Amino acid sequence: MEAVLPLSEMAEARELAEQISAADAVPASGWVAGVSAAFAAALVAKAAARSEAWTDSAGIGAQAIELRDRLLALASQDSRAYESALGALERKDSGLARALAKAAEVPLALAETAADVALLAAEAAARADGAARADAAAAAALAAGAARASAKLVAVNLAMAPEDERIAAAERAVEVATDAAQQALTAEI
Repeated sequence: MEAVLPLSEMAEARELAEQISAADAVPASGWVAGVSAAFAAALVAKAAARSEAWTDSAGIGAQAIELRDRLLALASQDSRAYESALGALERKDSGLARALAKAAEVPLALAETAADVALLAAEAAARADGAARADAAAAAALAAGAARASAKLVAVNLAMAPEDERIAAAERAVEVATDAAQQALTAEI
């Protein structure tokens, strides 16, 4: 039987959703994408932890935890970079292009790291024990969505430089994540 979240944790989830829904500039989509990908990595770690018959599960779980922590740090960095770019925009600062270019670096890292999560999730969907495979498949889909959202932010931040290689790099991360998610979602459960 699956555990039910205590009311206090549901209240915390509601409070977080309300913060995201507020008119404040942050947290915004980059932060949400990063945290979503971190939750996807957490699901991979859960699938590994619940898979006693999977001999490599401990290593996969450790990788997933490392990715989770990196994504949480990147989400925080994204909020700071976004605030900085918004400040430059409001001041009509001469450094706006530089601020936007810098703001593109974090979502690129988010997209690439989310793709890594999707790849790990696809492996877990194929190798985890029983019902844990469903968590891994869901993780791959969540990570692919986070990669796509992050890639969009890269493109938006670099709209003044449409030939910037980071846009193509972000799209490559989306392709990797999408392929991994498709593989995970079609794996036998």
